[in-house]
Amino acid sequence: MGKTRVMAQKKEEVIKEIEKISEKIQKIQIKGAKKKINTGRIYVQATFNNTIVTVTDEKGNPAFQSSAGAIGFKGPKKATPYAATQVINALLDKMKKIGLHEVEIYVKGVGPGREASLRALVGSGLEIAGIRDITPIPFNGPKPKKPRRV
Repeated sequence: MGKTRVMAQKKEEVIKEIEKISEKIQKIQIKGAKKKINTGRIYVQATFNNTIVTVTDEKGNPAFQSSAGAIGFKGPKKATPYAATQVINALLDKMKKIGLHEVEIYVKGVGPGREASLRALVGSGLEIAGIRDITPIPFNGPKPKKPRRV
């Protein structure tokens, strides 16, 4: 471990560094700035372990998403209806910032957060254009067991 050499910076150098940093910050703000979205889609995936909600524009490009695990619920508490309502409430704040007021809701899965998330969305004051269930349905199912030979 050697001694560090301390160099005095001139005012001009400090001003240039500050300008570089402010330019980088402006670029980041421009990248992260989402345009205003009036209509969009909300995809709710309710599994037995978690509830994941994604908000997209009308073309399907994701604007933001959240889940019960991302909010801070752990273990079996992620699959509760209360966690699903908290996910919706967290996303409603973000939706109001970008101006989203008319939505179509797509629900997938049979978890306990399914009904709770729908109730939270209906009670939020958003204009709901439609609710659609996109849960996949198996058409043949698993192969049955062979009969036991004695």
